[in-house]
Order: sequence, then structure tokens, then C-alpha cells
Amino acid sequence: MPAEWETHSGTLLSWPVNEETWPGKRLDRVEAVFIQIVEAIASCETVHLILSNEEAAKRATSKIKQIQGLEDKIVYHRIPGNDLWARDFGPIFVKDGRGNVALNDCGYNAWGGKYPPFSDDDAVPSYFANKYKIKKFTPGIILEGGSVDTNGKGVLLTTESVLLNPNRNPHLSKAEIEQYLIEWLGMEKIIWLKDGLAGDDTDGHIDDISRFVNENTIITMVATDENDINYAALQENLEILKSANDQFGKPFKIVEIPMPVTKVEGEKTVDGSEFVPASYANFYYANGAVILPVYDKRFDDKVIKIFEELHPDHKIIPIPCADLVWGQGSIHCITQQLYGV
Repeated sequence: MPAEWETHSGTLLSWPVNEETWPGKRLDRVEAVFIQIVEAIASCETVHLILSNEEAAKRATSKIKQIQGLEDKIVYHRIPGNDLWARDFGPIFVKDGRGNVALNDCGYNAWGGKYPPFSDDDAVPSYFANKYKIKKFTPGIILEGGSVDTNGKGVLLTTESVLLNPNRNPHLSKAEIEQYLIEWLGMEKIIWLKDGLAGDDTDGHIDDISRFVNENTIITMVATDENDINYAALQENLEILKSANDQFGKPFKIVEIPMPVTKVEGEKTVDGSEFVPASYANFYYANGAVILPVYDKRFDDKVIKIFEELHPDHKIIPIPCADLVWGQGSIHCITQQLYGV
């Protein structure tokens, strides 16, 4: 599995349509954020955009036509879909030593069957394999793209709270799940963190907690307030990372990133939570750019500066994502890098 910063042929997104995720005027507000993300990614690479029904097609094309030159950088896919979380239902690509690509069509069950129906989203990897004549593997395991992150050199980050959750693969032990990651993603070493963020209805995806930014550096979210609901879990994960080694047995450089506010004031999210998984770790690597979610004026500028220092050869594109993360995900959750399309 390549590191996300390796050059893509495109990025997969799906236009937001699910009014259960985005009730009332929230759908309009999330569309406004979404179009900013589309424009940012399209400045770097081709965007492959799923339009899952006629209403999505009408709203998307209308907004995209208002931005000069944007439509020429988008490939539309008129196929059925359930929601916009392309990271989790999209294909997970792998490469061989000669640069040939294939995709893994892992099972997707909407994070343990929480949000049916999900069969249309589950069919997306097969659609791309068939349309672009890409070799497809079917590992036979439930695995969301947001639950794994790799340095591209055989080391993978994940969480026990997701991959060992009985709502995914109850018939598999930890050792058996590791073997799937080794065989189907080409991993040599698995680093297991513990729990994810409060309010994360995925049960704790790694892409809200800790991410590789190069092959030997990991950024990780930390809460500075001991009363923060995420403080203990993030501290435990930090200690695990400090003692972890890379594929050569060398320690990683760990860069701590402050946690933005995650409590929703005066209301609850669509799944009844008082918290959202707002995280600066939920960024996306486009070709030559980092698309960075921002949420909190106390920390945004500091985090932007950290990312600029970590990525001197990338443009940092910050996008306010408070409206997007209300639906329990942010920029990384709605994107999936593509190869060979």
C-alpha cells in the first residue's frame, strides 16, 4: 500500500446527498465546504466525483459551473451511492515493485452496520475495477480506509477499537487480522493504538488520531486540558508511539498537534453525541498540497505553521470544516486516492 503522499492519478469523492447525515439546512452548509475541498484538490489532480442521484447531479453541476475551469478537472460517475464517506467505502490500492497497481475490494458495513443501507457504497471498488480494467483482490475482510495509515515502507498504524471491534470481523483474532494486513496491504509491521476520539461513530479511526507525514515521522493529536474527554486516550496513544519503532527498528519522530474543541454546544449530532471528531489529523495529501481542516482559532495558525514546516515542498490549503465534521467526519474521511484511473 503506497503512502498517501505518493503521486495519485486522481481523488475519489461523492457529492453529499444523505439528509439523515445532514438534516435541514446543514446539507446546504456542508455543500459549501465540499465545493471548497473539490476546488482545492482539483488544483492539484483530477477529481472523480460520484453523483448518486439526479438531485446530486443537478446541485453539483450547478455549483461547479460557477467556478471557472473547475468542470474540466472533474470526471463524473453517475452511479448509486448512500453517503459521502469515500475514504471508507472506496478502493484501497496497492502497487508492486514495478509500479503496477491493483485494488483491494474490502467489505464495507457502515462501521458495524450503524447506518443502513450501505450496499451501493460497498459496490464502488468493483465499479472502478471494472470501468478501468484494474486488477481486483477480494480479501474477504471488513476494512475501512480510514482505519489504516501507512508510511509506504511497510509500517501501518491502526487502532484496536476499530479493527478488533466485534462489529467488523468477529470471527478473526488480532493475529489473524494482522495477517490480512500483511498479505493484502504488503505490511511488515503493525502499530496498534488503543481508542479513538469521543463522538467518532467509526469507533475510533486512526485518521482522526495519528498520521504518517513521512516515512519516519508521525503527527499525533494531544489534548492539553486534563479534563478534556479525549485526554486519557490520546496520552495512552502518545506513549505507545514514543516506544514504537520503524521497519528498521529505529524510533519515529513524534510531532504533537493540539486538539481543537470537539464538544457541540447547545445541540447533539445526528447520532446523538455531544462531541464531534474534530481533528487536524484528518488532512488529505493531494499532489503537491496538503488539504488541511481547521476548526479552532486558538490553534489553527499554530497547526498551519507546523504543517508548513513539515511539508516545505507542499502548499498548505486550510479549509474551515466545522460544518463538515458535524456529520462525524472531515476532509480525509471524504477522500480516497486513486491510481491507474
